[in-house]
Amino acid sequence: MKIEAVDFFYLSMPQVTTEADGSQDALVVRVAGGGHVGWGECEAAPLPSIAAFVCPMSHGVCRPVADSVLGQRLEGPDDIARMAALVEYDSMDLLQAAHTFSGVEMAMWDLLGRARGEPVWKLLGYAASHAKTPYASQLFGDTPQETLELGRKARAKGFRAVKYGWGPIGRGAPEADADHFAAAREGIGEDGILLVDVGQIFGEDVERAALRLPALEKARATWLEEPFHASALEAYGALAARSRTVKMAGGEGAHNTFMARHLIDYGKVGYIQIDCGRIGGIGPAKKVADYAAPRGVTYVNHTFTSHLALSASLQPYAGLEGHRICEYPVAPKSLAVDLTATHLTPDANGEVRAPDAPGLAVEVSPEALRRYRVDVEIRVGGRTLYRTPEA
Repeated sequence: MKIEAVDFFYLSMPQVTTEADGSQDALVVRVAGGGHVGWGECEAAPLPSIAAFVCPMSHGVCRPVADSVLGQRLEGPDDIARMAALVEYDSMDLLQAAHTFSGVEMAMWDLLGRARGEPVWKLLGYAASHAKTPYASQLFGDTPQETLELGRKARAKGFRAVKYGWGPIGRGAPEADADHFAAAREGIGEDGILLVDVGQIFGEDVERAALRLPALEKARATWLEEPFHASALEAYGALAARSRTVKMAGGEGAHNTFMARHLIDYGKVGYIQIDCGRIGGIGPAKKVADYAAPRGVTYVNHTFTSHLALSASLQPYAGLEGHRICEYPVAPKSLAVDLTATHLTPDANGEVRAPDAPGLAVEVSPEALRRYRVDVEIRVGGRTLYRTPEA
């Protein structure tokens, strides 16, 4: 079969705020070919991502992503890898290309799995889909008391692991942050798995970040996520060397496999967190998982939006039994919840796994595509390059 059509749906909440919540809008991708349809989701600003698919060519290695996809043969995983290589070379100077192709690539895996009647994880070569322990991914409260209550609520919902992110951490004194870390530990209980994400707040300032290590160690945090800019490898490595028990985590900012590998080799992260909607899709994420495992680094998905993205993010490490931590969006906006008619809910043991059904096994809701749709028309020189399709 061939790729006959690629359609994008720009979705948004009625109001988008400055809070660090990526579920406020979405870019959903539909790929059609051979009588089958697959779905994917980009984790990127929707409008420039659509533009990267249709924009006029600037020169030989700054071509629109569409040139490497439309009309291409899709019979197996090798064809997806071949198209990925075309995008990497022919669109190397189009910096949005990796984000745009990520959603397209997910949709191609979904389409291929549905056409073959097999789940994506099996197409990737895994023999089984192993259970993962989901962590409730949420923001720190504005006060330590709010942080404590958020932890209690997450445990009441059955989550044994909780990740707190962003909020006031790093914006005030280390003592104030220590109060939040202690409140988080109290909220999730002594047996809970505590994960902390500070959203690159320290830039590359190792000393400022190191001031938080004693409190993080006292609270028995498993990891400190993204203390620095995604490419501040020296800072990551330096802080990792100074931490006794808390491992560094990062990788969501990687938009190719090389960036992820450098975080492992030079940033000395103990947990590599990959977003399939940014790195180029499921195939590149699987390469990172294959690289991390023999080096003693734990692969973790990065997912803060819909269950379409969640299913895609589980596929690259579904077969790695010892890599058990899974990010689970616990409080996304209604857009992300309504987007899919299928939801990957924790089982009786409180665990989730990549589905056994064909493709990504998640059905997109046409009604949600209509309700949250932002109509887009891109015209250049009097010619319409893109117009939002019908759901």
